[in-house]
Amino acid sequence: MNVLRGLCGDLFCRKAQQWLCCLIVGLSACIASASTHKIGADLYAYISDNDASANSTFLVGEQGILVVDTGLNAEEGRKLLAEIRKVSQAPVRWIVNTHYHPDHVGGNGTVGPDAIIISTAFTRSKVESSAKEKAINEIVGPNGLVLYLGGHEVQIYHPGPAHTQGDLVVYFPDEQTIATGDLFLTNSCPAMDDGDMENWITALDHMLALPVEHVVPGHFELATKNELQRFRNYLADLRDEVKHKYQQGVSLPQIQTSLRLDPYKNFRQFPNYEATFKDNAAAYYQQLTGRRSQGH
Repeated sequence: MNVLRGLCGDLFCRKAQQWLCCLIVGLSACIASASTHKIGADLYAYISDNDASANSTFLVGEQGILVVDTGLNAEEGRKLLAEIRKVSQAPVRWIVNTHYHPDHVGGNGTVGPDAIIISTAFTRSKVESSAKEKAINEIVGPNGLVLYLGGHEVQIYHPGPAHTQGDLVVYFPDEQTIATGDLFLTNSCPAMDDGDMENWITALDHMLALPVEHVVPGHFELATKNELQRFRNYLADLRDEVKHKYQQGVSLPQIQTSLRLDPYKNFRQFPNYEATFKDNAAAYYQQLTGRRSQGH
């Protein structure tokens, strides 16, 4: 370096600095563009770079912007808002929370401090118990809710108990895109809240019957119907195996040690979130036990 500097003097330093700056800017642009995907005329998927924070979807219209899920906290909300501002300076007027978990609602106040928050009554009851979160002020009932934003139709519906007791799905028919919340995770085991696995599978079947090209999962990579179908098959295979052995009187520990889920061995598993094959088997086993105690 000293020899080169002696030969080229300050010119080398300036050229090197310029090259390094261009490289850094180029890499930064690649990283930024990788997190936000344009999936329709005015529709974008934001794939979080923090696995503990939810993905988001946002639709830009003349009247304002609609956002589905806002991330874990104010910091993640600011990251999402910065990506939105690269596309539009319009105000965020509507936020849809797919369920109550903090990684989906934690950025509400940052992303849309004056926005109308849309979710289910169950999610509202959970969120209102936390003084940190912005109150939900639009409830989606059993018949769902249809919005029109900038000529785009947005269908918001509650599929019944699935991941939680109060999930929402957001379908953009014009863009053939569906935002699933944690009803679907790309190539990953879910964490099972107090929902209903059998109805969860039914909810996924309904999604698969829709014209869908893009699937925005609750976490991880943007997906297609292929990944959605595989996730559905995982839940169905797990259900069938656990139910069959439960009906034979096999104990939960025995079921967990004998699981045969080889087609899904590359799925991510997170023991700290109770999101493993064994955890999912235990959650469904408990649902079966509850049904038996209720006489079903």
